[in-house]
Amino acid sequence: MVPDVQPEAPDTPLYARIKRYILDRIERGFLKPGDKVPSEHALMREFGVSRMTAHRALKELKDAGILHSVMGVGTFIATAKPQGNLITLRNIAEEIRGRGHEYHADVIQNTREKASPKMADRLGLATGSHVFHSIIVHREAGIPIQLENRYVVASILPAYGELDFNTTTPNEYLMKAAQLQRVEHRVRAVLPTSESCRLLEIEPDEPCLLVTRRTWSQQRIVSLARLVHPGTRFEFKDSFEPGG
Repeated sequence: MVPDVQPEAPDTPLYARIKRYILDRIERGFLKPGDKVPSEHALMREFGVSRMTAHRALKELKDAGILHSVMGVGTFIATAKPQGNLITLRNIAEEIRGRGHEYHADVIQNTREKASPKMADRLGLATGSHVFHSIIVHREAGIPIQLENRYVVASILPAYGELDFNTTTPNEYLMKAAQLQRVEHRVRAVLPTSESCRLLEIEPDEPCLLVTRRTWSQQRIVSLARLVHPGTRFEFKDSFEPGG
């Protein structure tokens, strides 16, 4: 039996009826941000539709930012997207806590290695120079919102490899330990790699924002970071006042 929904025109596509059903339950307060919605299989049973139809309904709601999926867990009503400041270097942990949410870091690695020719060129180093390579997943209220893949010049910040990223973030440490003189940002839309999908718990077709950030100290490049954000969970916001 089809669940109680607002009347639809007879020619309304089945996937649109499912979308209207979910939207109606949100509007009436039966579903709130963070609530889990029925799975594709559950919608197939309730509406008597094919899996393709149920999938399309959920996908279009996800594309609109109304729903978000957590791999292996389910699909949920999306909360308002966290907003990050693109130009000002802010500590992501402070941003998350400032929104009243719990912050947690999954430290995947923080190792000392020799820079590849490509990475050495990006950092202005000789090939084979030592760098620290850290990979960290930043979580807001348990949900991954940023995958940070960072290289730090070991000769400038030799203590980086000993840091406990459960008590500090790379950005916080850089702000304290190095007198940053210049920051370069590059932002583009990408599809996630298989590693990004696994660590951010997203699907392969999830659009992402990639921020590549280089920082300078002592007239040298000190750090290069690749920051990947799931597009349905995060957005950047900044403002400025034009000069008179």
